[in-house]
Amino acid sequence: MSRRSTQPRRAASGSAAPCPCGLPAPYRDCCGRLHRGEAAAPTAELLMRSRFSAFSVGDADYLLRTWHPSTRPPGVEFDRALRWTGLEILEVAGGSAFHTEGTVRFRARYTERGRAGEMEEHSRFTRHAGAWMYVGAL
Repeated sequence: MSRRSTQPRRAASGSAAPCPCGLPAPYRDCCGRLHRGEAAAPTAELLMRSRFSAFSVGDADYLLRTWHPSTRPPGVEFDRALRWTGLEILEVAGGSAFHTEGTVRFRARYTERGRAGEMEEHSRFTRHAGAWMYVGAL
């Protein structure tokens, strides 16, 4: 996601709360494992989902770690008035264990100062040093 603002971290890495990415697993067992560095995203889609979760919980370190060095910003700032509330994957091309590049088109929902909103992005991912990395929006 290119939008670089969310609320600060709200879920601890051991949380049994549902994962913000929308998959049917607790955060700690889903994206939390990736955020803690216990596993790497095996596909571009799962990296996209884990990055959405990182925006949701305010994990700037993970966002920067998974941003391709050629497009990585110096930092990520979080807007306390913005809360990410849902993710819908619209299209995936490439990005599997057999690919070196992939794209994911998604819709992310949020509330900002009590008003609902959504954004769509078609994101590009590539492998760098063996790991999936976010390059940017197409």
